[in-house]
Amino acid sequence: MYHFFSEHEHIHDTYIDIVGSDVNHIKNVLRLKTGDSLLISSGDNIDYTCHIAQIDEEHIRADIDSVDERGRELASKIYLFQGLPKADKMELVIQKAVELGAFEVIPVAMKRSVVKLDAKKAESKVKRWNAIAESAAKQSKRSILPQVSDVVTFAQAVKMAENCQIKLLPYECADGMEKTKRLIENITPGQDIAVFIGPEGGFDLDELELAKEAGCEIITLGKRILRTETAGMMLLSVLMYHLEQ
Repeated sequence: MYHFFSEHEHIHDTYIDIVGSDVNHIKNVLRLKTGDSLLISSGDNIDYTCHIAQIDEEHIRADIDSVDERGRELASKIYLFQGLPKADKMELVIQKAVELGAFEVIPVAMKRSVVKLDAKKAESKVKRWNAIAESAAKQSKRSILPQVSDVVTFAQAVKMAENCQIKLLPYECADGMEKTKRLIENITPGQDIAVFIGPEGGFDLDELELAKEAGCEIITLGKRILRTETAGMMLLSVLMYHLEQ
């Protein structure tokens, strides 16, 4: 069943109005017809199973068949603060983070990031990254549409995470896997979680100190050194397994 997202103003008691670019996609790309089923999410963890009732030039009406208020979201919001990686690795990180349940991905320009983005390039990148997030959300049947924020500095990232009850920062020089396991096992549903992942060059010592002062737990992910695009996936997978209900 094809999956779409809808703004609240288009959702009515018995039907949903589909407008904008989705109309062309449904009509001319997917070539769906009246009677075909759709899954439409409202962005607040409510899913609607619908069927196409009417197709017009710039509008489609989908009648609601059933409503699932449980949604498909994790019991906690996970914020992934990802140090800017090289080449197109960020696209992979975003795609997999969305599939694994991240609530938001925040690209972070760190001291050891090789990639340096000016304002114009950053704006273009963020637009593309959000398109990738939307595609991944549809593919994985997310009940919300996770966002990719504008690029921030590490200091700004730490400030953004100050209200998260859990702050985890994997570091290749950390040890004590028992501590990592204990911290994750003690996370309770509903707690907001911030995950900080460094770029290829890792975290600068000043960044680690700033993170510690802000209450981040410096943890290990095991005895092996993981690439930046692997570390986030690994930790998100473990958190998803722990939080899935």
